[in-house]
Amino acid sequence: MGEMKRYQLRIGDQWCDAADGNVLESINPLNQQAWALIPQATASDVDAAVQAARHAFETEWRSTNGLQRAALMHELANLLESDTERMAQLETTDNGKVIRETRVQMRFAARNYRYFAGWADKLQGESIPLDRPELVDFTTREPRGVAALITSWNSPIAILANKLAPALAAGCTVVIKPSEMASVTTLAFAELCERAGFPPGVINVVTGDGSVGAALTGHPDVDLISFTGGTATGKAISRAAAEHLTPVTLELGGKSANIVFADADLEQAVTGAVAGIFAAAGQTCIAGSRLLVQRDIYDQVVAQVCERARAIRIGDPRDENTEMGPMATQGQHQRVLDFIERARTQGAKLAAGGRVPQGDVYGRGYFVEPTVFSDVAPDSELAQEEVFGPVLAIIPFDTEEQAIAIANGTAYGLVAGLWTQNLARAHRVARQLQVGGVWVNTYRTNAAQAPFGGVKASGSGRERGMHALDEYLEIKNLMIDLSNEARDPFAIRT
Repeated sequence: MGEMKRYQLRIGDQWCDAADGNVLESINPLNQQAWALIPQATASDVDAAVQAARHAFETEWRSTNGLQRAALMHELANLLESDTERMAQLETTDNGKVIRETRVQMRFAARNYRYFAGWADKLQGESIPLDRPELVDFTTREPRGVAALITSWNSPIAILANKLAPALAAGCTVVIKPSEMASVTTLAFAELCERAGFPPGVINVVTGDGSVGAALTGHPDVDLISFTGGTATGKAISRAAAEHLTPVTLELGGKSANIVFADADLEQAVTGAVAGIFAAAGQTCIAGSRLLVQRDIYDQVVAQVCERARAIRIGDPRDENTEMGPMATQGQHQRVLDFIERARTQGAKLAAGGRVPQGDVYGRGYFVEPTVFSDVAPDSELAQEEVFGPVLAIIPFDTEEQAIAIANGTAYGLVAGLWTQNLARAHRVARQLQVGGVWVNTYRTNAAQAPFGGVKASGSGRERGMHALDEYLEIKNLMIDLSNEARDPFAIRT
């Protein structure tokens, strides 16, 4: 333990241990070995971070002009790009995601900071013509204040960029709370923020278990909350936030449908199905965990998906050739295995995988084979509940209407995939899907400019794209009377 790096909280202009000195071990999912120590913050640490953010907001950051904020954000992007390899290696060690993906995520995060830097000096209001010409009316867009940003363990830096970039562009200060399961890269990223030149208190980081998140989301001096994580935790945060009427943006779970029609390009669709569920070992909210296949091509697609699943290279996520690494945590590993076992007993047909891979390297890590179930009932647990692992449920359908009904037949509504060469069908089906986003003839494709978020149990609000700024801005209306007209004080003026 003495050789492990011990990270510190970032509060105001200080790097510091938790107030009581307590730490948590960060576990490498490849070998179950502790490799870093992170602070277990206290409620007093959270309060200090919030107060530091408040002070920075009131005294400096809210009045910093957009060009200055943009310059700092561009410098942060420069530093992240130049430090991509180190940051990617840290994240791969922390959560087991393959290095070929974490490198891409670091670059995409940098792209987000550049995109929102472009908005920082363009947050203008609008002039509103009224019925009475002597009244001048206009709006301004002003930063909400102190934002609590709570991220998940599966993509810490990419998810943080979705929140932090628009928050900084809008003029908010932040307190970041990463998952205790993967906090190292967020603390390393805070070092880059300091090097970029952000004023003290603009970006603060507190780490630790759920008690830290509870102290942060329940803090009366937090002006908004942005959370990415499980639906149950999102509900708990919403309840806590209601005490102070704190606005909340939620990016929660998903049970996304990937719909393949008989006229689809099958090679393209099968590749999309594999990417949708086995990339990132299925540990992503946008996982296409339900593959809906039209009956005419059902057997063919099942066979091809299973063939591709069996060929996936599982192993050390640091290896350039590895395609799927381990589950991120012991708890998640057991959760996935339990889902697989229950699906077997509930009537789904195991078509591929379903086990812990054999071999010494797999025995030391949290590995699960890429798993495919066919002939899954649309109302079964496997088709309704988020597994958050490499487990695919394949469901047949006959008609377009049936596909839409199955796709919409869950509590979730994050994203969906749609595979067809019929343009009219693509538009028609996409409009009827109850989700925040639809991919047509692609899957798991992101852009900084494109808004992202869900409906129903998948959350509320949007990240990325210009719409994300609205989460961090308040609209203020100003009305000026240019006349000297006397008025009846007891009647509202219209």
